[in-house]
Amino acid sequence: MKQHIPNVLTYARLVLCLVMFAGFGFLAAGVVGRPVPVPADLLTATIVATFVLAAVTDFFDGYLARKWGVVSMTGAILDPIADKVLVCGAILGICAVATAPEIVMAGGVILFREFAISALREVLAPKGIKLPVTFLAKTKTTLQLVAITALMVTVFWRAWDPDGFDGLDTALGAAKGLFLFAAVVTVWTGFEYAMEARKALRRDI
Repeated sequence: MKQHIPNVLTYARLVLCLVMFAGFGFLAAGVVGRPVPVPADLLTATIVATFVLAAVTDFFDGYLARKWGVVSMTGAILDPIADKVLVCGAILGICAVATAPEIVMAGGVILFREFAISALREVLAPKGIKLPVTFLAKTKTTLQLVAITALMVTVFWRAWDPDGFDGLDTALGAAKGLFLFAAVVTVWTGFEYAMEARKALRRDI
C-alpha cells in the first residue's frame, strides 16, 4: 500500500489543478461580464483551497517516496509535470483576473523560465545529459507556491469582504513584492541550469 501513496498524491494534485482551472475559468468569465452560476466569493475560496491543498501534496509525495524508499519511474515523470501544471496554471489564472503590470510581468518571466528549462531538458535527454535539481531550485518552487498563495489571498480578499481591512493595500503590495522576488530567484536558477548545460555540452564534444 505504501508504495502507491506518493503517486496517488501526485494524481490528486493533477485533479485539484483541474478544479482550480475551472474556478479560474468561471472567475474570468465574470470579470468580462458574462453570467456565472457560482458566486465570486465561493469561486475564489475554491481556487485558493485547491491550490493550497495541491501545494501540500507537492511536499508530501516526494517526502514520503524518499522516506519509504518507494521512488518510482511513474512518480519521477509525473511529479515535475504536476508541479509545472500547478504553478503555471495558477499564474495564468491570476494574470487573467488581475491585470496589474507587475503581476503580469513577473508571471510571464516565471512561465518563460519554466518552459525554457523544460525544453532544454528535452534537448539534452537524447544526449544522456541530465540537469540535477539543485537546492536553490527546490527552494524556488517553495517560494513560488508561497508567493502565489499570498497573491491569491490578497487579490481575492475583496470578494470575501468588500470593505477589506486596514492594511489590505500594504499586504497586496507585499504579496506582489514576494512574487517579484520569486521571479528573480526563478530566473537565477534558470541561468544556473543553462550554465550547467553549457558545461555538459562542452564535455560531450
